[in-house]
Amino acid sequence: MSDSPAPLADPHIAFDASEGSRDIVVLGSTGSIGTQAIDLVLRNPDRFRVTALSAAGGRVALLAEQARQLRVRTVAVAREDAVPVLREALRAQYGNDPLPEILAGPDAATHLAASDCHTVLNGITGSIGLAPTLAALEAGRTLALANKESLIVGGPLVKALAKPGQIIPVDSEHAALFQALAGGKRSDVRKLIVTASGGPFRGRTRAELADVTIEDALAHPTWAMGPTITVNSATLVNKGLEVIEAHLLYDIPFDRIEVVVHPQSYVHSMVEFTDGSTLAQATPPDMRGPIAIGIGWPERVPDAAPAFDWTKASSWEFFPLDTEAFPSVGLARHVGGLGSTAPAVFNAANEECVAAFLAGRLPFNGIMDTVTAVVTEHGVPTSGTSLTVADVLEAETWARARSRELAQKATAEARA
Repeated sequence: MSDSPAPLADPHIAFDASEGSRDIVVLGSTGSIGTQAIDLVLRNPDRFRVTALSAAGGRVALLAEQARQLRVRTVAVAREDAVPVLREALRAQYGNDPLPEILAGPDAATHLAASDCHTVLNGITGSIGLAPTLAALEAGRTLALANKESLIVGGPLVKALAKPGQIIPVDSEHAALFQALAGGKRSDVRKLIVTASGGPFRGRTRAELADVTIEDALAHPTWAMGPTITVNSATLVNKGLEVIEAHLLYDIPFDRIEVVVHPQSYVHSMVEFTDGSTLAQATPPDMRGPIAIGIGWPERVPDAAPAFDWTKASSWEFFPLDTEAFPSVGLARHVGGLGSTAPAVFNAANEECVAAFLAGRLPFNGIMDTVTAVVTEHGVPTSGTSLTVADVLEAETWARARSRELAQKATAEARA
C-alpha cells in the first residue's frame, strides 16, 4: 500500500489547526451524539462555541433549551409543521430576548452545514445526512462525522469533495482507528481490527434468534443508543456499515479489515502493523471521548470522558464473529466491494426492515433475510465513477419500496 493519495481521515494531517475557540454547527442536536456533544461544549466554553443547531423536530422543548444554553444564531428543524411549537418553546426559554433565526424544511440542515463555522458535527441518523455532509465538505468546513450512512451511501461523492484531513470520524470504532493509526505510517499497516460488542444476542444461534422480541433487541448490554442504531447493533449491521466506512476512510482493502467480538466494549478498535505490533485504543464506553476527538483534533480535550481505574481488576475478552448467526458483515463486504449504488441499497433496505421490525411487522431474522433479498435483486451496479446524488436517491427509493413489499409479503404469509 502506497503512502499516497492520503485517505479521507488521516491523523497525520491537520486540515485546519487554528487555535482559539472553534465555532461549531451541530446537526442532530437532540439525538444521542448531539446531546453529548453539547454537554462537552458546555464544559469547555473556552474551546468551543456552538453557532447553530438542527434537529428533526420531534423534541422541540429540548432544542429550545439547547438554543438558549448555547445562545446560538440559528435553529433548524426538518419538519416545517414543528415551527409554531418551536417558536413557542423558544419564547418560553428566551423571555423578552430576541429569538434565534429559525429555518425549516428538509434542506435546513444542509443550509446550516454550509454556514460560517470551523467544524460541522454531523450527528444525523440515516442516509438523509448525505446532503449536509456534501455541503460541509464543499464549503471547506472540517467535518466531524458521526453520520456513517452518508459516507457509505455516497462514498465516491464524498471522496471527490473531501480534502486530506478534512474528515474526522466520530464513531467510537473509527475514532479509535484514527488514533491508533497516528502511531505509525500507512505503509506499515497490515490490517484494521474493528471491535463489536456482539450486541444483546452474542452467543445465540440463528435458530435461537427466530423468536426474539423488540424489547430483547433494544436491551444493549453496554451502549445507550437510539432504537434504530440499537437494532443495528443486535443484527451487527452496524458492524458491516463500519467495515465499509473503514475501507472508505482509511483506504484499506476489505480483505485487510477484520471484525472481532469484544463484549466489554473497552477496546474500540485496533491497528496491526507489519512488524507484528498491534495498537489498541481503549476507554470505558462513553461517546464523549470520540466526539471530543472529532471536534477538537489535533488537540485533546482534558477530561472529555472517564478514564479507567487501573487499581480495579477487570477482564477483557475477544471472540471470533459468528458469520452464520450474523451474516450482515459478510453482506456488507459484498456490497462494499460492488460499490456504486449497492451500499445505498443495503443501507436503505436495512432502515426499512428495522422500522418494520420495530413496528412488529417483521421478525428479527426477517431483517437480514429481506435485506439480502433486496441486495440480490438489485444485482451488480454500474461503475461508481460517475455516481450522482440522483443515482443514490433513486436506488434508495427503489430499495425502500421493495423492502416494504417483501416485508408485507412475509407478514401475510406468516398470518396465512
